[in-house]
Amino acid sequence: MSIPKETSGQDPAAAGPVLTMDAGSLPASDRFGWWAEVVDEIMPVSIRSAHAPSFEGRLETVGVLPRSQATTFTFSPMTARRSLTQIRRQDPEDYFILLVGGHSSVRLEQARSVACLGAGEMTLYSSSHPLISDFRDPGQQCRMTVLRLPRTVLPLAGGRADRLLAEPLSAGTGSAALLGTYLTGLPEAARTCGPAELARLGSIAVDLAASLLAAHLGDQGSLPVETRKAALLARINAFIDHNLADPWLRPAAIAAHHHISVRTLHLLFRDAPESVAATIRRRRLERCHADLTDPALRHRTISETAIRWGFRNPADFSRSFRGAYGTSPSEVRERAQNAKDLGTGC
Repeated sequence: MSIPKETSGQDPAAAGPVLTMDAGSLPASDRFGWWAEVVDEIMPVSIRSAHAPSFEGRLETVGVLPRSQATTFTFSPMTARRSLTQIRRQDPEDYFILLVGGHSSVRLEQARSVACLGAGEMTLYSSSHPLISDFRDPGQQCRMTVLRLPRTVLPLAGGRADRLLAEPLSAGTGSAALLGTYLTGLPEAARTCGPAELARLGSIAVDLAASLLAAHLGDQGSLPVETRKAALLARINAFIDHNLADPWLRPAAIAAHHHISVRTLHLLFRDAPESVAATIRRRRLERCHADLTDPALRHRTISETAIRWGFRNPADFSRSFRGAYGTSPSEVRERAQNAKDLGTGC
């Protein structure tokens, strides 16, 4: 999503990797007009809302690649229409993958197809075709995450993705589930990384989207080798995250689950900052550190915490923890408790 400087009140380049904009900073009478300008900057559309006099709208956008952004919108229910006249006036030639969040629902009509989506479901739409969309939410706050994909960055030639416009993209399994989770966590990840890492995160988002669309087209073999490798690596990383508690999570088990050899697995991680084993160990230590600093989990012993996240030997865990954080698990827990006591005045 492209944010106009004149409506944002700030320079996106100076706002860091995540830009947040909120209509709540404006007088109520100006909010719907401001929102219309923001939406129109993405692509010209006409919007209407029964909530215009008290409209609420907020967005959080991550610029992941040139002209490719992931944006989460929270807004009052509304409808949007894009006409042939508006397309002739301005067509950025972009695709958009829409992920419905919260308790929202969307009815989206484009290219003679209609998608009726609930929370957690996805569809694809384009700036190059007329569009009718209706955003609803019983709680009066619609929530959507949209990934903008310029045609020039999507490795699907010949406009083949047009066959998927306004078609529901199964969200429960495979590439769709992985992409949904990735997009949801992207703003938090972007806040803690530098420009090079941000570019890598953006490339992964595009690769996952391309893999999802190609899978629905039955044409995964046409994707570039690098795109397929990146999508596979993202699936492997998600598998690792979901199975950290398993003490038998090892390269051989990971490779077998993904029907590849252990050698291929290590080759996939060759250009990553750390090996497969180091990745597993670091993420387990991060989970342990989070648990040890959580007051709600203070009843759990340090050994229980270590075992919970896949460390079979408490002594090995203590050595690894000290090597990673420069202090012992018990000292981390004690400091967290002391900080809590000081903060509450106890």
